[in-house]
Order: sequence, then structure tokens, then C-alpha cells
Amino acid sequence: MPPITQPPEPFAPEVRAEFGVDPDLIFLNHGSFGSVPRCVRAAQDAWRDRLERDPIELIGRRIQSLLGEVKVKLASRFGGAPSEYGFVTNATEGVNAVLRSMRFEPGDELLCTDHVYRAVRQAMRSRAGECGAVVRDVPVPLPTLDAEALLHAVLAGVSERTRLLVLDHVTSATATRFPVEALRAKLPPRCALLVDGAHAPGAMPLDVGAIGAEFYAANLHKWVMAPKGSAFLRVRADQAASTHPCVISHFFGEGFEPEFDWQGTRDFSAWLAVPAALDFTQALGVERVMRHNHQLACWAHELLVRGLGAQPATPLDGSCLTCMAVVQLPESLRRFEKVEHLQADLYARERIEVPIIDWGGRWWVRVSAAVHNMPWHYEALLKALQTRAAG
Repeated sequence: MPPITQPPEPFAPEVRAEFGVDPDLIFLNHGSFGSVPRCVRAAQDAWRDRLERDPIELIGRRIQSLLGEVKVKLASRFGGAPSEYGFVTNATEGVNAVLRSMRFEPGDELLCTDHVYRAVRQAMRSRAGECGAVVRDVPVPLPTLDAEALLHAVLAGVSERTRLLVLDHVTSATATRFPVEALRAKLPPRCALLVDGAHAPGAMPLDVGAIGAEFYAANLHKWVMAPKGSAFLRVRADQAASTHPCVISHFFGEGFEPEFDWQGTRDFSAWLAVPAALDFTQALGVERVMRHNHQLACWAHELLVRGLGAQPATPLDGSCLTCMAVVQLPESLRRFEKVEHLQADLYARERIEVPIIDWGGRWWVRVSAAVHNMPWHYEALLKALQTRAAG
């Protein structure tokens, strides 16, 4: 049966041409590393040229003020105060910075869900092992009825020993949006909240200050379409003095901003090019971009659910989605033995780049919806999956 919903009107060819994706590639994995528009790449190259022309002036004397201008732009788009933003290269680095900064005692509990990003769970295991603390996963099964059911499952897992809750705003493996906005007020004061917002900026309306979490780590290379290596850690003002970057350098103990602004010599161009990415989406219309991607993801979700005869993992109304969706795959596809084999087969034979995920004992396909995607991309994926499922 065809889907009930309709795909959005695609962006104009000249907008889609801003992305350097191979025209022979059906790229449905924007959610992994993003795709940077040509104008943003040009802005980053221009910053590299400026930094090389006068490196001592720009890096040695002006880098803090230059990064300060970027923080003003970020705070204007994503909330909070500019002084609460610290730059990191990816959200996982931001999570590690928080874990390294917090003090844990033997028996303390670091809590996450079974949807947590594997790299984040590994970082939690590493830190807990150093301190005698424990990491515990809260099972949040799919399918889910609604966002309230997700929130109830998370809160039911908090115990009197829970010192830190790490929760995805949008999960990587299952593309599920968790209602973190309602969470901080429901947690006991002893339990800090660290939101892994790797997939949130640019994918949905976001005000990190209003969420109230002590910590919010997020990528800008995905849905903001900034260069790879650009991400932020937003730290609530009352936690700033005790939060330090993973790389300790000259300004240790002198405050959150100088510590995060200078973590040693590095290529600052990715962070400095972030305003160009913000300007790109501003020119297209921020709300328009988010609406297009969300509507396309919802349509693709329903298309695949109906076409594969799958039970939806989240409601078909899109209430738990942003601009990605996962759909359970037919059992017959397990003849490929490993998810990597199926993913490689789709890439080799149809030039479809899409992640196949093993989660909760089942196989899932995760599709992303971005400015450069077209409805026929998802129809081609469905046909390829149906053909393989039929054997």
C-alpha cells in the first residue's frame, strides 16, 4: 500500500547541487557524518588561508575573540549564553570532558538507556572503572506508544545511587527522540543530567538553556551542515568552574571559557566556519529546512513500514522522529549473516549508502532525510530491500 502521508516539495536543483555527494550515489546516511555545502567548505578554506597568512596574530592573539563571535551566533540559534559554550571536535569528546570532570565515588551509578551510542557507553565504562562506580542501562523497548512512555521508562530506572544520567536527545541506533525537555525537573538534585545532543542541532527547534540540563554535548557537522570537527559542549553556569576539556593546557583553573578556547595548537577553521553553515540554513529558511527534513523522514518511515510489512517502532505520526527513521527488516534478510554484509551489498549493487543496524536482537534500516535527498531515493531503497527479502 502507498503511504498516506506525502513527501515535501524537494529543494531546487541549485540548492541540492551545493552538496558534493556523488550524483550516482543514493546517500541516505546524512546522520553519520553529514554533508557540507560547497559555500561552507569555501568559508573553511578561507579561514585556513587567513590563519596561515598571519598565524601569530590570529591564533596567538585573536583566537579567543574570534571564537567568541561564533559563540554569540550559536547562542542566538540554540539558546543559553555565549559564555556557556565550549568547543569540542565531536559530541563524544564533550561527553568525555564531562565524565573526566565529575567526581564519582565507589558505588555511584552512571545511568544510560540501551539506546545509548556505543562510544558514549564505552566512555562511561572507562570512567566508572577508574572510580569504582557502575554503569547501568535502562531498557527502553520498541515499539513505543509515545514520548511519555519513553520518559516514564527512563525515570523508572533512576535510583538513589544515580549520580549521572546520560540520555540521547535523538538516539543514533534507533532514531528516536527522547523528551529531554521535561526531564530535568523530574530528576532528584543529586542526579546530574548530561544530554547527548549529537543529532539535535538543526534537526529540531532547540533551546539548550530552557532544557536546564547541567551538560549538553552536540555535533554541528550533521544537521547544521558545518565542517567535520565542529561541535560544542554547553555547560550550565553553576557547573562551569568544575568542567574542564579533555586536553588540559595553559589556562587550566582560569575558567571554562579560556580552558575550552585553548586546548593546544590545532586547526581552528572548522569552528570558525560554523557561522557560514548557520547562514546557509538561514538563507534557505531554518524552519523550512527542519520541516522539509521531518516531513520527508515521516513519509519515508511510512513508505518502508508499509512496503516491508513491518510494525512501526515509533508512531507513524512522526511524534518521536526528527529527520531520521528506523524500520525493522524482514527476518529473511538475515541470510546475509551480518548487518555489514547487507549494507555492503546495497552499496555495491545499487550504490545505496544506508546503515543497517543490529539492535535489540533485530535488524533495522535507518534512513536520514536531508536537503539533498529526493523521494525516489527511498523508493529505490524499498525496491532493493523487497527484492532481497524475496530471495
